[in-house]
Amino acid sequence: MMKKQNILLIYSGGTIGMAKDSDSGTLKAFDFDSLLVKIPEIRLIDCNIETVSFENPIDSSNMNPSYWEAIARIIESHYNRVDGFVVLHGSDTMSYSASVLSFMLENLEKPVIFTGSQLPIGDLRTDAKENLITSIQLASLHNNGIPIIKEVCLYFEYQLYRGNRTTKMNADHFEAFDSPNYPTLAESGVHLKINYEFLRKEKFEDDLIVRTELDTNIGVLKLFPGISEPFVESVLNAKNLKGLIIETYGSGNATTEKWFISQLKKAIEAGLYIINVTQCSGGSVTMGQYESSAHLKAIGVISGKDITTEAAVAKLMYLIGYNIKPEEFQYYFEKPLRGELKEN
Repeated sequence: MMKKQNILLIYSGGTIGMAKDSDSGTLKAFDFDSLLVKIPEIRLIDCNIETVSFENPIDSSNMNPSYWEAIARIIESHYNRVDGFVVLHGSDTMSYSASVLSFMLENLEKPVIFTGSQLPIGDLRTDAKENLITSIQLASLHNNGIPIIKEVCLYFEYQLYRGNRTTKMNADHFEAFDSPNYPTLAESGVHLKINYEFLRKEKFEDDLIVRTELDTNIGVLKLFPGISEPFVESVLNAKNLKGLIIETYGSGNATTEKWFISQLKKAIEAGLYIINVTQCSGGSVTMGQYESSAHLKAIGVISGKDITTEAAVAKLMYLIGYNIKPEEFQYYFEKPLRGELKEN
């Protein structure tokens, strides 16, 4: 008889773990040990479920590297005993967290699925039950004891996405997330449809390594028509700044004003890493396609290709924290490390 898969639920906070207090009517985190009482349908899933919760669950707006490390360490401490992980998380910064964890968990060969909800688990119209039940099912999928999913994912409203390819698109609808530049990994309907061709299939000789050295001395600058020289200069001269993501127009285009190119060139020569990411929700940076991006390529701006801003933030923190040599930095940023951007 095939052994049951062991799944660990990690509750960091967020709407999914809230229930209305019967006296005050306010939302508060419920005891996850009583999960089977709240969602008895979970008993129908053929797996063993354990739960662990942050001592003080947080609103995801307060997410930061110390909490990312806490999630990674929980996964690390249970990794050899557990077959899959489901991380319950607030939706606002879920794409950032899923992206960061994908880099932190090196040699990952088990599923880590982030999910949450737009409405509390006790609400009449909640999306929490379906999101949670299907995430557990997906995390427990296996073939002769080997997990089918071996990467950090995000599941929301019937869709399983690669976590570092997602962005939150809607604050009001149940369809809160999208993956504009990479196909969905699975769809939930009457049956679970797994898109095997899009799953990561790497096999690693080494054990899981948790990389927690993140450097947060980075920034994001969104370009807009009329952006001023003093403003750009103040951003580039920010104290301790080591990396900057510039959200450009279209396929990576920016103003060709001499002051702008000069400021960027000066910063790059001083050791600042500048990443070009498109403002568009879909599509890719292709520097050199137009004159308005050729200037950026010529001065050493790094192409973010089709990476999301969330994944670019995660990768920049990770690579700077990892102390990649300056002469190798562009190679590693433009190379897909966890399936976060296209190969060429």
